[in-house]
Amino acid sequence: MYYNNYDVRIQDAPIPEIGDDEALLKVMASGICGSDVIEWYRVPKAPIVLGHEATGIIDKVGTKVRSLKIGDRVFVSHHVPCNQCRYCKRGFHTACHTLHTTNYYPGGFSQYIRVPKINIDFGIYKLPDEMSFEEGTFIEPLACVSRGQRLAGLQKDDTILIIGGGIAGILHAQLAKFKGLKNIIVADINLYRLELAKKFGATHTLNAKENLPLGLKEVNAGRLADQVIVCTGATSASLSALNCVENGGTILFFAVPDPSVKLPVPINQFWRNEITMQTSYGAAPNDLEESLRVLATKQLNVKDMITHQLSLSKAQEGFRLMAEAGQSLKVILLPNKN
Repeated sequence: MYYNNYDVRIQDAPIPEIGDDEALLKVMASGICGSDVIEWYRVPKAPIVLGHEATGIIDKVGTKVRSLKIGDRVFVSHHVPCNQCRYCKRGFHTACHTLHTTNYYPGGFSQYIRVPKINIDFGIYKLPDEMSFEEGTFIEPLACVSRGQRLAGLQKDDTILIIGGGIAGILHAQLAKFKGLKNIIVADINLYRLELAKKFGATHTLNAKENLPLGLKEVNAGRLADQVIVCTGATSASLSALNCVENGGTILFFAVPDPSVKLPVPINQFWRNEITMQTSYGAAPNDLEESLRVLATKQLNVKDMITHQLSLSKAQEGFRLMAEAGQSLKVILLPNKN
């Protein structure tokens, strides 16, 4: 039960009861997302059971459920769209009201979750036999990354600057490399994460504490980046991004500052140079399907991105590791492991 990043409590609760058109998932692994430790985003809804990257085993199925059977190894999407509204029909599934109001119960950081009918219909993905539960927790975050790159119109000959070398930033780097990009630059203030970025596909790394536009030009033949992807909510990162984009380029705000921050966008300059600002939120079913296909190729090294695997009793430690963003990258909770 999450109260804030340094107050995560273990509480006993009954195993959820399921209806005839629902299922019960025994959670085997659930990753802590960077968004789980954004307090301005999470604390107003606390106390709450978080966790939206859950994989596990189907433990029970309702009498009306035909698509699942006990023992199936699956990833379950927490938010699902209706696929019928105007937003969905226009391809904006993550703007769908249904997507923003659906969820499983009580959350991925629990031993069992009740999966509603709509999640079964539009949000269950069976894991390949060779994919571990831990690797499966990357399906949702990689799907978000895949959506962002698609919306930004990433092209093979683009130079890409990723600001923020956490889990999202490194997944962006890995996916860009998978797509054939040759110039992938990662910036961060954490030297440990810059070393990890090199390991996982970055061609260059930059210390974000220094002059980022200048450093970018030094490693990119005097040019700025065609694509700038902001993967941290730090206001300084968003401000830096405004100065790092090449003419005709795109800034993708994959992460954003807190709602009180107003960015001073140089709109005249952007207009004159045809610079695009793009946002991306969450993932739709087609993004999740694409993510699963990519992960199944084994060409992305997500296994080595896992720095910590903790039991549910050590959830507080997991949240601390993620919040402090020090010597960690991907932290996964194993709710049914002692």
